[in-house]
Amino acid sequence: MIGRRQFTLSAVFAAFVTASLSAGAGAAEFTMRLSHQFPPAHHSAVNIALFAKEVQEFTKGRAEVQIFGAAQLFKPNQNHPAVASGKIEAAAILSFQWGKTIPEMSVTIIPYLMTSVAKQKAFIGSEASKLLDAKMAARGVKNIAWIVDTNDGIFTSAARPLITPADFSGLKIRGLNKMFDSGLEEMGAKPSAMPGSEVYQALQTGVLDAGFTGVKAANSRKFYEIQKFGVASNIILAFDNLVVNPAWWNGLPTDVRDAIQKAADRAVQRSIRTTDGVPANDVKVLNDKGMKTIALTKQQEQVMADAMQPAVKREFLRATAPDGVKLLELIDRL
Repeated sequence: MIGRRQFTLSAVFAAFVTASLSAGAGAAEFTMRLSHQFPPAHHSAVNIALFAKEVQEFTKGRAEVQIFGAAQLFKPNQNHPAVASGKIEAAAILSFQWGKTIPEMSVTIIPYLMTSVAKQKAFIGSEASKLLDAKMAARGVKNIAWIVDTNDGIFTSAARPLITPADFSGLKIRGLNKMFDSGLEEMGAKPSAMPGSEVYQALQTGVLDAGFTGVKAANSRKFYEIQKFGVASNIILAFDNLVVNPAWWNGLPTDVRDAIQKAADRAVQRSIRTTDGVPANDVKVLNDKGMKTIALTKQQEQVMADAMQPAVKREFLRATAPDGVKLLELIDRL
């Protein structure tokens, strides 16, 4: 796999224009309307825009991808039913946002469980990923890509850096879902799960004391404007699942379907880093913009893992029996 590339905004807008204007030209035989929640500067939005450009290229203009980003068409929790019902052809869904619908999808956000590059490479195409693909298929959508959204996370705060479990006591903090949030509660925090698009305003208005997001996302979502401190680590692995409507997918000519899959596979390859650890440049970008940001040491990560992981694993196994046990066993073998 190749490392995540640094793309310019001009590339993003060019890809969006390419993907959207082709419909007006009337050249495409097949349209793939794709909804996601990411703002244009978000690295996942950039990657999806390049996917759209490559679909047009690889299909020689027979297929086009019309992107509806920044939750402009559907809210994050509406993307799955919209694709399953055929209202749209595709969506990119954050893996942990399946919640109670497919609780097994939250296995990748068990703190510090599978954030290494080696684990990510081994997971994609593995029996573990196939088990989860089958779960999504049973819910009416076909997953065609496990695109890495992030394998790190950053806790942000206006008051103090959140370095040790004791620092979280009493804080109203952005959570992800019931499973991950059980780890935050174990440290004394008061988590509220919400989409990334809502966190800035919640921090700005005092609904939240502290934020949590990917390190790159903290920059693209401009957390540095309202948060003084940032503490980053390789805490979770989050995927953007590129799901499609099965009837639409199966109705495509084989060559068109293969070309779209090729573009999806390339998006996966672009998304995975070549080295472990929080990229130093991502930390530097936040520091340059005024957020006092550090990355935890391995020893500090272990302290956090010891504090959070047992509670999250208990909640995961409670919610996913019996398949959760099997899934953890498969991941342990990666």
